[in-house]
Amino acid sequence: MKVIIDSAIPYIRGVVEPYAEVVYCKGAEIDSSVVSNADALIVRTRTECGRELLEGSKVQFIATATIGRDHIDQEYCNEAGIAVTSAAGCNARGVLQWVAAALKHIVESEGKRPEEVTLGVVGVGNVGSLVVEYAHHWGFKVLMCDPPRHEREGGAFYPIEHIVREADIITLHTPLDASTHHLINSKHLAVMKPNAVIINASRGAVVDNRAVRESGHRYVFDVWEGEPRLDHNILQHAMLATPHIAGYSQQGKANATAMSINALAHHFGLPLKEWRTEEITPTTPRLIGWEDMCATIDKYCDIVAETEMLKHAPEAFESLRNNYSYREEYF
Repeated sequence: MKVIIDSAIPYIRGVVEPYAEVVYCKGAEIDSSVVSNADALIVRTRTECGRELLEGSKVQFIATATIGRDHIDQEYCNEAGIAVTSAAGCNARGVLQWVAAALKHIVESEGKRPEEVTLGVVGVGNVGSLVVEYAHHWGFKVLMCDPPRHEREGGAFYPIEHIVREADIITLHTPLDASTHHLINSKHLAVMKPNAVIINASRGAVVDNRAVRESGHRYVFDVWEGEPRLDHNILQHAMLATPHIAGYSQQGKANATAMSINALAHHFGLPLKEWRTEEITPTTPRLIGWEDMCATIDKYCDIVAETEMLKHAPEAFESLRNNYSYREEYF
C-alpha cells in the first residue's frame, strides 16, 4: 500500500511507515503524477482533490486533516468510489480562543462590557456552539443563525437577515458551499449597524471581501478570498488580520492528525484505530470568566502582534502559516 501525505501535517512522521510505503510532499506539489499509483492521500486545504488530480489513479481513500472539505470534489469522489473523511471539530477550541482574542480587542477598543454587545453567531456547529456557550458565560447577548439546525430542531435560531440588522459583532463559522458563498454581501452590509464588526474564521468566500472593504465596516479576517495571494488594500484596512491560523493550536493539530490516521486505519484494517500522538497533552475544557480571559489571552493568542506581522509582509502569507508556532489551548 502507498500513502501520500502532506509534509506540513505535524506529529505524523513514522506512524504509517510500518504498514505502507509513505511519500511526503508539499500540499501544492501533490499532483497527478505523485498520486497515480497511491492508494490513499492525507492532505490539507492546499491540495485540490478532483478529477484533474485523481482520474486514472489507484486512490481509494482521502483523509483531509482539516475541518473543511471545499478543496475536495465530493461528487467526483462519490462517482469514483473514493472514500473521503475530514477532521471536523478537531480544532474547535483553537478557533474559539482565536475568536476570544478578537472579541477582547473589539470590546475593549470600544470601552464596553460584553453585556452591552449583541453577538451574532452564524453557523452553530462544532466551533459555533462553543462560541455561543462561552459568549453567554461572558455576558454577551447572543443571536444564533443556523438554517440546517433550525430545519432539524426548530428553536431559537434567527435568519441571517435578522442577525445582520441586530448584531454589533457577527462571527462566521459555516462551511463553504453554494448556500454560503458570499453569505455576507452588499445587500446585508447595507442594513448592518454602522459600527458593526464582521469576524470571519470559516472560509474566505463566505464573505464578499471587496464589498466589506467598500462598505466601510470594520472586519477581522483569518481567511481570505484568493489566499494565499491577498488583496493588499483589503488586508491593510482590516481591524485584525491573521494568515488562516485561527485553528492552529497544538491540540487541534494533534486531533486532526489522529482523526486522519484513525480513519485510514479503519478503512484499510491497520492497527492504528486508537492512535494518538503522545507529544501533546489533550485540552482540559473549562469555563473561564471574561476578566480572566482578557488578562491571559494575549499570552496564548497575541492577535495584534500576528496582525502586525501579516500586514508588514503580506507576501509571506503562506510562510507565516506553514511556520506558525502552534498555540496551546488553555480553556
